[in-house]
Amino acid sequence: MTHRFDWTPGYASRRLPIFGRNVVSTSHPLAAQAGLRMLLAGGNAVDAAVATAAAMTIVEPVSNGLGSDAFCILWDGTQLHGLNASGPAPAAWTPEYFKRKYGADARTPPKRGWDSATVPGAVAGWVALSERFGKLPFADLLQPAIDIAERGYAVPLVVRQKWAAAADELSAHPGYAEAFLPRGRPPEVGERFEFAAASRCLRLIAQTRGEAFYRGEVATAAARHAREHGGAMTAQDFAAYRPEWVAPLGKVYRGHTLHEIPPNGQGIAAQVALGILQNFDLAAMPPDGVESQHLQIEAMKLAFADVYRYVADPRSMELTPAQMLDDAYLASRARLIDTTRAQAFGAGKPASGGTIYLSAADESGMMVSFIQSNYMGFGSGVVVPGYGLSMQNRGHGFSLDDASPNVVAPGKRPFHTIIPGFLSRDGEPVMSFGVMGGNMQPQGHLQTLVRMLDHQQNPQAACDAPRWRFNAGLEINVERSMDPATVQGLSALGHRIDVINDSYQDFGAGQFIWRLGDPALDGYVAASDPRRDGQAVVF
Repeated sequence: MTHRFDWTPGYASRRLPIFGRNVVSTSHPLAAQAGLRMLLAGGNAVDAAVATAAAMTIVEPVSNGLGSDAFCILWDGTQLHGLNASGPAPAAWTPEYFKRKYGADARTPPKRGWDSATVPGAVAGWVALSERFGKLPFADLLQPAIDIAERGYAVPLVVRQKWAAAADELSAHPGYAEAFLPRGRPPEVGERFEFAAASRCLRLIAQTRGEAFYRGEVATAAARHAREHGGAMTAQDFAAYRPEWVAPLGKVYRGHTLHEIPPNGQGIAAQVALGILQNFDLAAMPPDGVESQHLQIEAMKLAFADVYRYVADPRSMELTPAQMLDDAYLASRARLIDTTRAQAFGAGKPASGGTIYLSAADESGMMVSFIQSNYMGFGSGVVVPGYGLSMQNRGHGFSLDDASPNVVAPGKRPFHTIIPGFLSRDGEPVMSFGVMGGNMQPQGHLQTLVRMLDHQQNPQAACDAPRWRFNAGLEINVERSMDPATVQGLSALGHRIDVINDSYQDFGAGQFIWRLGDPALDGYVAASDPRRDGQAVVF
């Protein structure tokens, strides 16, 4: 065992940690079981992850779809790998393109519609993972998703909540009502939802190993639909796409190394915040007390100030990640924190030079941390008829300011929020994990890791614990389950607090798989967030 946990359930929860040698954990039971089917069939953790990801596009369409982007960090048994399957801007996109269409004062591409969608990368990510690391035939991995889409499934509580919340805004967007309002309204809890169009698309992807999606009839249909509805996406934009294998970034915290995908994602925000907190003795503070929570909030603010200023497609960044993660620089940022009051921070100057998450691990030692997303719930609101292709709206993350490192340009990737996490110690794997939910993701990484590494809380307890969420300036949200004395104490320091009852909407949801020792003998302990409908499953 690599870590000594307190196994006492510390917080109110519907979940307990579970143990097994083969594990899949995600936010919908049918998707977790799709991955488990692959493991039972002799597949490995990558096979399980791809099957789970495909199923998630059907059972949680409020968060992801066939038009999603994705990122992955995986341990293959001897080495860590990273995959960036986020898509670029269409070739026609420039600041002038958007200002001509939406006015000279436009600051970002639109929030919805075809002009918010970049080339989707998730399907290419599935294929790349399967080709390089999978054991089972690719078509087998998509069969559970195809079955679920054809037979339908009963819509669960949290998924229905977000479905209903999106309907009014998105119902007029092309293809949305046909796909997601089959009875003229969102489905009710327990009502069956079938998605035959997505099943058809999944079959084409399975039969052609993704070629039909990027260089065949799906791409042609998507380009035609874009053209008919004023978009600039072309079949050539689809055909040119390839995911990118990358080296994960590492940052040491309390003897462990937190690994994140490098920019264009925001994972570096969690590493910056933990690098700042390395300068404080959080273990000596009560885990739910005012002092510890205040330091974490302030460190997160400092991290976001730098990330929002500097992070973009790495080809456009003024600084390298190494400069942003420099220990001396982070120590200087830590000295800005005042333990007696909340502050609003600006970016520093380092020395120059809506989402689903899943995790899978198997008894051979392979561990997969995978995340895919449509960004804002259903994404762009655009669904390509006949194929169930729900397009993300990642293009909204670009800037139209020529001075910004994140300014839109042809073939450029936008700033991204989705971040898979991975933890190692002394070069050996420890945990694959993630916390989904917009800018809550690095905040969730920070809060759960502090609980596990500084306070020895087990993964399920760290997952269950009440969370805060920094928004902007001095404004934070806290869950209603947070100790009122802590809320009052933070308020007294100047934090402007809004206590929120809807945990799903504001505080993300995590999945965690922690390696206990030799995976063939000791296995793993897994946790699944009670803020979603999902579960961890094992054998």
